[in-house]
Amino acid sequence: MPRTIANAIHPDDRLNPAIPEKRARIVSINRDESPLRWLYSRSLITERQYAAGEQLRRDFTIAGLEAGVTMRWDAAPRGQGAGAGEGARSLARIDAHRRFTAAIDAAGSGLADICWRVICAGEAMPGAERALGWPSRSGRIILALALDRLADHYRLPCG
Repeated sequence: MPRTIANAIHPDDRLNPAIPEKRARIVSINRDESPLRWLYSRSLITERQYAAGEQLRRDFTIAGLEAGVTMRWDAAPRGQGAGAGEGARSLARIDAHRRFTAAIDAAGSGLADICWRVICAGEAMPGAERALGWPSRSGRIILALALDRLADHYRLPCG
């Protein structure tokens, strides 16, 4: 579901004659759109490849491997019975971390970088190609090979 953000004008900017008056603008962000989803929606990768990429991203997320940008402010559990289910969540994270590591190993060292950048970090294909020093438009083909390996690893049915 798209989220709308208004780019508001700071009140002090209105008072400063050196800063021309700006108009507020509305920006829509679709949080469900990812580079992998973009490729799939344009039929540039198969359903099997998309499912493999989503499984890798799911394991990455459950394992809690994404970078934290702030401190955790949730309250520590108190009293008897508090924190129930914490052990199960920890085991789920450990299990997801093992699945993620095994999948990245199955992709291979040469293909793991593009998997991490595009699938897990959500980096756009042109940016990933530049960061890896690859020619333009080569990333999609290499990502497709990596997704095929992941699909084999996850034992997803063909066709």
